[in-house]
Amino acid sequence: MKNWIFKANNLIKRFGPGCAFCKDLTGAERQSNRCPVCGTVVACANASFVLEQGEVLGIVGESGSGKSTLLQMVNLSLVPDSGELLYREVDSKGNPIGEGLNLLTLDKHARRTFRNERLGIVHQRPELGLNMHFTVGGNVAEKLLLAGWRNVGTIRKRTTELMHLTELPPERIDDEPRKFSGGMLQRVQISKALSSNPAILLLDEVTTGLDLSVQARVLDLIRQIQWELKMTMLLVSHDLGVIKQLASKTMVMKNGTIVESGLTDQILEDPQHPYTQLLVSSAL
Repeated sequence: MKNWIFKANNLIKRFGPGCAFCKDLTGAERQSNRCPVCGTVVACANASFVLEQGEVLGIVGESGSGKSTLLQMVNLSLVPDSGELLYREVDSKGNPIGEGLNLLTLDKHARRTFRNERLGIVHQRPELGLNMHFTVGGNVAEKLLLAGWRNVGTIRKRTTELMHLTELPPERIDDEPRKFSGGMLQRVQISKALSSNPAILLLDEVTTGLDLSVQARVLDLIRQIQWELKMTMLLVSHDLGVIKQLASKTMVMKNGTIVESGLTDQILEDPQHPYTQLLVSSAL
């Protein structure tokens, strides 16, 4: 895989003291990812994946499977106990260069700078991704200021461009998010996430809780953005329908463990792991 821009190698995240029994008594083949001996939750166990330039990778699993924990580690907002997160920049032609930088070796300031400049995230709950007391323009400006932008006119112009891209009325640039509907709030989040031209867009259950018609419009927008910008995306969802529409490759997680990965169509048409088979049959 010469065109990879992001690699996760053996990421582990535990919540609790941990003990010698955690590895053997938790995981996909067990009933829980909580260790019955010490009470530690093994939220992510030896997770590895590769993201290629322009690829959309889906992570699917039930609540508590560890998919959102994995996304938070990729977003550098949650530090893993061990593992690597490798990132490669791309040249002017979009080709990845270099051997890759391990983001987990960066100090807190450098991680925060990387997150603001090279990552964008859209949360399930808009209040996690937006300051509800700022205007739309203020929310985008917040992201851009953290990414090093300083000219107010340039920031406002960039915000207007993003509102056009996400089909938000530009004349509402000075409205507060609380005046928008759920679907429009997701568009505001997407505008903010895209503002600094991130290398990777992270999507965390972006359609959950929306009406079906609104879900369809948000998914259409994401597909359009991916097609127009050739955006690399990591998508978390419990909905196989969303995964099928957006992701070219998919990973299936259960109790903190990746149980199956591969081409989305292949996984949906011929699932190998019993848990994947259950997910697919339940969605039919």
